Amino acid sequence: MQKAGVAKASLYNLFGSKEELVQAYLDAGHADTRVQVERALTRFRTPRERLLGVFDGQGQLFTEPDFNGCAHMTASAEALRGSPVEGAADRYRLWVRTLFTDLAREAEAGVAAPEDLARQLHLLYDGAGVSARMDRNPSAATTARMAAASLFDATVKDKELADAGQ
Repeated sequence: MQKAGVAKASLYNLFGSKEELVQAYLDAGHADTRVQVERALTRFRTPRERLLGVFDGQGQLFTEPDFNGCAHMTASAEALRGSPVEGAADRYRLWVRTLFTDLAREAEAGVAAPEDLARQLHLLYDGAGVSARMDRNPSAATTARMAAASLFDATVKDKELADAGQ
């Protein structure tokens, strides 16, 4: 609050409570992440490239000077059940899972079980974020991308698609 040059009471009056202030912060971070990842995905054409491209977008976030780990994870560690903070974290996680599920379902992807693959990729995404923060190593996204490529290739119904990089 000191850094912003605003009194706590003013912020709480504007947002209603500390929880709603944190929710607004998390929602803004979610919007920024979404823009960055979606921008990264525009570089890719095939379903396989787009799925893996999510990790490229994530890796770009890791290289930002103010990257300090996943704010949703940090804030939700102390959030109460049903709180605005938990709601913001849930919306963010739903977006990540839906993104992976939708990309896995793309017709040409040929993924046998898109929801299962999406859950696995989501775990890699989360793990990359923790590793990037805890190890101070932005290349965690590259490692996660390689693991994601292996998972994708193992789940593709038509091996010729996987072998062609589609």
